Amino acid sequence: MRIKTDYMGNDQLLPAYNVQIGVADEYIAVVDVNHYRSDMDCFVPMMDHFKQTYGFYPKYPVADAGYGSYNNYIFCEQNGIEKYMKFPMFKKETKDRKYHEDPFRAVNFRIDEQGVMRCPNDKAFHFLCRKGVRGNQYGRKEELYECEDCSGCPYAKKCKKTDKNRTVRINQELTSMHKEVIENLESIHGALLRMNRSIQAEGTFGIMKSDRWYKRIVRRGIHSVKLEVLLVAIGHNLYKYQKKRQETELPHRFKKRISMG
Repeated sequence: MRIKTDYMGNDQLLPAYNVQIGVADEYIAVVDVNHYRSDMDCFVPMMDHFKQTYGFYPKYPVADAGYGSYNNYIFCEQNGIEKYMKFPMFKKETKDRKYHEDPFRAVNFRIDEQGVMRCPNDKAFHFLCRKGVRGNQYGRKEELYECEDCSGCPYAKKCKKTDKNRTVRINQELTSMHKEVIENLESIHGALLRMNRSIQAEGTFGIMKSDRWYKRIVRRGIHSVKLEVLLVAIGHNLYKYQKKRQETELPHRFKKRISMG
């Protein structure tokens, strides 16, 4: 993988693994290690590994924008999992009002009474073809539409980058999935889950990497690396268990100490 090696962002190709952890109640519930450079490809193996361990899929797998994709959302629908994984443009969709309300985005084009999509210049977009997305295992397809005539358009510089008539790609199913994800994550339940994830998942990695100084895998080979990371996770869970046990016993010690004094 191409790895950043210093704070200046200088990078180079180095042997690496993608380490995934699932955290529940501050304990590492599941660990997975693979060769995928993208987190999107790690989601399904992680969920399958969770089910293999516990016998069921998690109901609310909360994850950042690296995990939200069409394939992963379809997988969730097929296995009764709620969609609480951000998609790559989630932040711009929810925080950037200018981007969200941009009249030149195809999703914001007006639909007339005949169901025809029209741009801000009131030009109709006609259906060209339905094209499959390369490498999509669920047969995802996008519909291509082309503007009837972009010549002399006063919005041409804002709307398109070429001299040809503008074409747009539409996938209504994925658009509806994104709306569902936004509704889920912006609900009170979703906000609590997001806050909990930022504390637990990121906090666990922080403890392992900063407090325990575990920043580099020393073994080689996928099976040896999985064993190493699993042992680190077991050590973290034992540390958490002992710490919680001490916290619950502490009030009783104080009471005993006060009664003796």
